[in-house]
Amino acid sequence: MTFRAFRHCILLLIALGLSACAQLGNSGGSAPPPPTLPERVEAATQRLLEANPEATRYSPMIAATFVSIDNLAQSSTLGRIASELFASSLAQAGMQVREVKMRDSLFIEENVGELILSRQVQRLSQEHNARSILMGTYAQGENTVYISARIVRASDAMVLGSTSLTLPIDNDLRAMLGGGW
Repeated sequence: MTFRAFRHCILLLIALGLSACAQLGNSGGSAPPPPTLPERVEAATQRLLEANPEATRYSPMIAATFVSIDNLAQSSTLGRIASELFASSLAQAGMQVREVKMRDSLFIEENVGELILSRQVQRLSQEHNARSILMGTYAQGENTVYISARIVRASDAMVLGSTSLTLPIDNDLRAMLGGGW
């Protein structure tokens, strides 16, 4: 074997070794994608129900749009979808969730949703024959959104269970908050 042939063999072996290392790095070393918003809400709902299993006894429930902690009369796409996702997750866990958007008696303000302020809780729960209400707030930080959700007993506004979650702000979340991207 000549020196030139030997050098080609060495270069070929190095190239094969590097390609094998690159394939190993791609197949087993990639991080799983971060949890989606519905997955995070489902996990938060599970924590709420595990810590407060009696909350499901207060069915049926109605869900209010989650509102900005800085202005309880303001919501966003995030507030509306968070409420929908929590209500869906609670329904999947066995809670009876009454759909109030199908009734005429709950005023739905465009771009806000079904806001429920504390003075309206008893009136709305009676109108919708609900024993509990899903309520929530969110706060936007620089890099994180904080969401707090609670199930409130309609008869006396006592909190039956609560949970919270945080979301890193990305372009999707920024758009849902109304900040564009």
